[in-house]
Amino acid sequence: MEIHRLAKMANEIGEFFGQVPDREEAITSIAAHLRSFWEPRMRRQIIEYARGDGADLKEIVRAAILRLEPPATGV
Repeated sequence: MEIHRLAKMANEIGEFFGQVPDREEAITSIAAHLRSFWEPRMRRQIIEYARGDGADLKEIVRAAILRLEPPATGV
């Protein structure tokens, strides 16, 4: 899927959950929604975009997307 379309969709989700007064709860809710309803391929694309430029993403949405990444394992 085209990355700017994914960013637009993610920002729309962010607008909905961004109305939650508690910022941390909003970020958690955005991430949970993306994890539950987006295909893994879509999540991989938006994570890659958020890790790079991510210019089209709202700050709260970018923060939520970066939480989708699996934690790094130390060796």
